[in-house]
Amino acid sequence: MNQKDHWEQVYSTKMTEKVGWYKRHLQTSVDWIRELNLSADAPIIDVGGGASTLVDDLLGAGHRSITVLDISEEALCSVKERLGKKAKMVTWLNGDITSVVLPSDHYELWHDRAVFHFLTELDQRQKYRETLLKAIKPRGHLIIGTFSSEAPPKCSGLPVQRYDLEQLQDTLGPEFELVRHHKEKHVTPSGLEQMYLYCCFRRTA
Repeated sequence: MNQKDHWEQVYSTKMTEKVGWYKRHLQTSVDWIRELNLSADAPIIDVGGGASTLVDDLLGAGHRSITVLDISEEALCSVKERLGKKAKMVTWLNGDITSVVLPSDHYELWHDRAVFHFLTELDQRQKYRETLLKAIKPRGHLIIGTFSSEAPPKCSGLPVQRYDLEQLQDTLGPEFELVRHHKEKHVTPSGLEQMYLYCCFRRTA
């Protein structure tokens, strides 16, 4: 089963509240985004947004230029249904972050919670980085949450790449300077503990 088929099956067979990465609100992301003081029209992309409620919170905070990208069409459909008429205020992209084509120098904020650590092959990470560098504006911000080195080696039945801070910085490259970071314990709906490394970076050029 390829990645797309895997995630379509996950989202078509499980309630949103039962998937392992579910949180009622991504409070760290919400707080950090608010503290960036972005304008209401600043372009934001949520990579691997899935059925996350981040888009709800961004709309509630007045943001008007939001893109949600996910490999699972089923996930995107569930969010559109939840948002109702507000879904028309969002740009929806169904695609794989390692192959999708995004506009150049466009996004002021790139958000990714729980996609990057599923890229276990070097070429996948390189393609992700190339797309990130192309799409994010100079001085734009990246908020990323990955499995930390203490986290389990798998999530949703798939292997993950775990990171400490130095490894994540090295992987993203010198074009990104660290603004802040912390570790956060996530407890899945089934009670499994997963330690996340949350980082905010700024593109230097």
